[in-house]
Amino acid sequence: MALTKKEVSAILDNIGTLLELKGEDPFKSRAYFNAARRIENLEEDLYALISENRLSTVKGIGSALEKKIRELALTGGLAYYDGLKSSVPPGHLEMLRIQGLGPRKIRKLYEYLNIETVGELEHACLENHLTDLSGFGAKSQANILAGINALKKFSERRLYHEAFDIASPLHKSLLNNPDVIRAEIAGSLRRCNEVVKDIDIVCSTNRPAAVASFFSALPQVDRVTSKGDTKASVVMSSGINADLRIVSDGEFPYALHHFTGSKEHNVAMRGRAGRMGLKMNEYGLFSERGLIACRDEQEIFAALGLHFIPPELRENMGEIEAAAEGSLPGLIRMEDIRGVFHLHTRASDGTSTLKSIVDFAKGMGLDYVGIADHSRSAFYAGGLSIEKVLRQHAEIDEMNRKDSSFRIFKGIESDILPDGSLDYDEGILRKFDFVIAAVHSHFSMPEHDMTARIIKAVENRFTTMLAHPTGRILLARNPYAVDMEKVIQRAAQANTAIEINSNPDRLDLDWRFCRVVKREGARVAINPDAHHDEGLSDVRFGINVARKGWIEKHECLNCMGAGQIEDLLNNK
Repeated sequence: MALTKKEVSAILDNIGTLLELKGEDPFKSRAYFNAARRIENLEEDLYALISENRLSTVKGIGSALEKKIRELALTGGLAYYDGLKSSVPPGHLEMLRIQGLGPRKIRKLYEYLNIETVGELEHACLENHLTDLSGFGAKSQANILAGINALKKFSERRLYHEAFDIASPLHKSLLNNPDVIRAEIAGSLRRCNEVVKDIDIVCSTNRPAAVASFFSALPQVDRVTSKGDTKASVVMSSGINADLRIVSDGEFPYALHHFTGSKEHNVAMRGRAGRMGLKMNEYGLFSERGLIACRDEQEIFAALGLHFIPPELRENMGEIEAAAEGSLPGLIRMEDIRGVFHLHTRASDGTSTLKSIVDFAKGMGLDYVGIADHSRSAFYAGGLSIEKVLRQHAEIDEMNRKDSSFRIFKGIESDILPDGSLDYDEGILRKFDFVIAAVHSHFSMPEHDMTARIIKAVENRFTTMLAHPTGRILLARNPYAVDMEKVIQRAAQANTAIEINSNPDRLDLDWRFCRVVKREGARVAINPDAHHDEGLSDVRFGINVARKGWIEKHECLNCMGAGQIEDLLNNK
């Protein structure tokens, strides 16, 4: 397929950019940029120049460029271009859309921090990995974060916490409207999915037109895409779509259940209703006599012979059968959490002091924290030398002596080295109260090798828990290849806990694997992986994951008291 002059020019320009990203000779990339401008500004017909073998007469286009342009223009493809694209992480091209981030800086981020995607870059900024990197610094890091936020404004999918922060003010505004009787956030947000596409809200009213107009005129709304008596659809100033479903108060419970979903759960529920001789949809639950009046979702489930199914579980993964048998789990709650581990201080890549973290934890009503700065192999994150470890331990011992009502446990986030061994020798590992083992490098190992690597680490007698088990960063980095079921099985046998990393960019362990944790009799540790004191609050996102995974209080390390934890760590 022949390309237009403009299309050929754009590809030549892309080649120049790719060469810059690879760190090639600047004269080479400049030649492609110049050729792109020459082709775009040609006064003669490009194909006439090619057919008459006169393309090399154009200034700046030598024989090598002439061959490539000919191939590109006549065939619609260029092997050289394809090879270049495959040699550069695709996320690097997207990074160029971030203001102030050019090829040289992107290449440096890749060389020193192995950053391949915008999501990984954002995660690195949030963990302060750019502040000490030559050519960057705190101000540059802040500017990059601002650029990423501008880029994400128009992305298709959002992380749970981002969408929830947008939906909450909408929900509150509706609740404060006197025309609104009831209102609830619905959809995948209510089910606490890690990633959502849009916002769904259901409300009841006797004045649908007025409520639709009110919702459409909220200051956060950028534009209205549709508005009627049953639904108002808008695009928020943040770029995400939001739908308001408007019903009568009698219809509200049925609409809330339907628009909460999931689709698979709804299909299964309708199937159960059908087998009972009933009909179920977003407008009601009907028998031959008419509507079965239900005041809330609890009564809908009861009418179908079911215990109430929490929204997080509505994925048609056995919740309906368990609700019929009365065997639904008593899901973990935020108030069950007694303490948290995996907290970073200024000693490595955190921004808060040890005292600030402890004060914040006390304000949350916690009884203990587990400090786990990076180990020495994580040089990019200020990993602790042995001398720094000993200084931190002395500081923790002193704080524990001064306040016996709160306990600080001494830990480390120890890198799992490529051969599966832990950072530091046994003499140092023995000095910690707990050890969190974590993969921070060599993500591309084959599944068999990665699985063996992680199993060796979880079976290490010093390992207390496995951090962010699959290495994923939501919307940024896929999990590495690992047989997670096998890892969980071996962790359970070794009495090593599996972390649910509550960092909203990670939410790793995936909630689907929580069911494996339950089956194998292992424990989870719901940890915020906090790099500043406010980050301790992120544990609530890990609670969402645990609830979706059917986790109960007794299956979570963090629900144990300080004394119980001390006994467990000593026994380990």
